[in-house]
Amino acid sequence: MAEAEPTVVADRVNIVYKVIAGQGGKGTAATAFRRILKRQDRPTIREVHAVKDVSFTAYKGDAIGVIGRNGSGKSTLLRAIAGLLPPESGAIYTGGRAALLGVNAAMMNDLTGDRNVVLGCLAMGMPADEIDRRYDEIVEFSGIGEFIDLPMSTYSSGMAARLKFAIASAKTHDILLVDEALATGDAEFRVRSERRIRELRQQAGTVFLVSHSLDVVLDTCNRALWLDKGVLRLDGPAAEVVAAYTRSARA
Repeated sequence: MAEAEPTVVADRVNIVYKVIAGQGGKGTAATAFRRILKRQDRPTIREVHAVKDVSFTAYKGDAIGVIGRNGSGKSTLLRAIAGLLPPESGAIYTGGRAALLGVNAAMMNDLTGDRNVVLGCLAMGMPADEIDRRYDEIVEFSGIGEFIDLPMSTYSSGMAARLKFAIASAKTHDILLVDEALATGDAEFRVRSERRIRELRQQAGTVFLVSHSLDVVLDTCNRALWLDKGVLRLDGPAAEVVAAYTRSARA
């Protein structure tokens, strides 16, 4: 039996945000800017340790569910794997290109869904003739229907997310990172999305799926990572990790 090939290695990764805090610990960049113009005291910079000393290795063919409560660092970890957030310390190594759903697809609100399909596919490196062949399949998968000819600015957040998923999953990726996209559609779209993720696994890609739906993780993933306040509590078979997380939530 051939040895599994690593695709993502996280080595003691720490990610720290620097947040502008005003009175009561709250504030925005705009309020800070106004304060500077008025020569008021500088705003307080608060550090948020979002991911704490996380290590794991992902392999080709893995579909990994990333679970945990809100604010546990799930989306932050995906953005770091995609290369969008540099770790404060530690390192992330990827064996191939990591595509974060909605980032690699060049979605422009002023353009129609039709034009966004073309631009998104071009952004992923898909040649024009392949886009022509896959176009109808992408639109049908998204379930957008007649809205495909309308500007993206007229779409609901769910419609936009479904189109992004349809575009991103039209290409086989070395590493595909999906953040809550399956929560935006109806039951039929969820079934199609889960089937597509299984196909991507079979094509020897690696999929990371952030989801609050434990059923989606159980149905789609062979493995799960449980993050709790930035700490990796458990890494193992999806059924075992989900069971441990459920027991903890009930305690």
